[in-house]
Amino acid sequence: MIAQKNNLSVAMFSVLFGLIVGAVIMLVFGYNPISGYVALLGSAFGSMQDIGGVLTQMTPLILTALGFAVASTAGFFNIGLSGQALAGWVGAVWYALSFPDMSAIIMIPSALIIGAGLGAIAGFIPGWLRAQFGASEVIVTIMMNYIFLFLGNDILQNTMSKNIKESAETTKQVGANASLQMKWLTDLTQGSSISAGIFIALAMIVVVWFVMKKTTLGFEIRAVGLNPDAARYAGMSAKRNATIAMAISGGLAGLAGTIEGLGNYLNFFTQNGSPSIGFDGMAVALLGGGSYLGILGAAAIFSVLKIGGLGMPMSSGVPFELVDIVTASIIFFVGVRYLILLIQKRIKAMDEKAAIEAANKKAAKENQQKGGE
Repeated sequence: MIAQKNNLSVAMFSVLFGLIVGAVIMLVFGYNPISGYVALLGSAFGSMQDIGGVLTQMTPLILTALGFAVASTAGFFNIGLSGQALAGWVGAVWYALSFPDMSAIIMIPSALIIGAGLGAIAGFIPGWLRAQFGASEVIVTIMMNYIFLFLGNDILQNTMSKNIKESAETTKQVGANASLQMKWLTDLTQGSSISAGIFIALAMIVVVWFVMKKTTLGFEIRAVGLNPDAARYAGMSAKRNATIAMAISGGLAGLAGTIEGLGNYLNFFTQNGSPSIGFDGMAVALLGGGSYLGILGAAAIFSVLKIGGLGMPMSSGVPFELVDIVTASIIFFVGVRYLILLIQKRIKAMDEKAAIEAANKKAAKENQQKGGE
């Protein structure tokens, strides 16, 4: 309970300090920070379309953050979420376009399973390499990000058939049988690209929480992450559980990529770099502080900054890049949580000292009054 309170307070102070850093930088460069932040909030919540954009942005972040959290619980630092998301994205869109006449009842579940499965395979490989040979999952996943990036582009440009491509750089849009977009949601949010993916992401928070907190598998993954030697001594297979954790992590990232392909963009196109949802998801998980509700809140904050930042240049003249500085500052302050905890400790000590001094003064004054009588 104390650790959760500390994580929550660190997250709140990190966001506050990040916003303060952003305000200082705005002042230094001659911008009004109040106008800037008002424009940011107005752009994020000014219309139903903006709110739909925030929810669309949140969807993959929740899933990749969940993936990072599961891997971290097992003692892994999964930096390959972007590549794993890309694997799911390419595979799901390719599959959906290859069977345009398949009914939606069969197509959508099978496409989600295929996308998540490809992500799981992409996560399983570095997990298995570390479990069997002690290979660094950080190095392996970084390299695999590039492999999936160039492999995805090559599949699009040289392997996919011409009848499912719009051009050499992009596929056609998936049909209604594979689309996760829902008309009532689109109408409600005035044409935003929000999809049923947000409900899948919210459901996965509950599913992952249940698996990690209420099942034997979750208990063993947590035990392996805390102390692999003790877990082995208790009869658990550290290698098996670690590999499964990485596969689950990759599966969640693959699901995020699938929803990007079938719910947000509705196609796949040549990527100039690894999708940012992987790296942003890591930041969301860190800000969430190991709490599943914290991940939901952190995803909302990052999405508001992203969507709101797009409107800042037009409304207040503040450049969009400043939002990236605020985001980076928040991550920085999460990283230096020791400093925040130290500041909190000092403030608490000062409050206690002031309270004691006030009590002493009050007692001395009462004694003087009694002496005078």
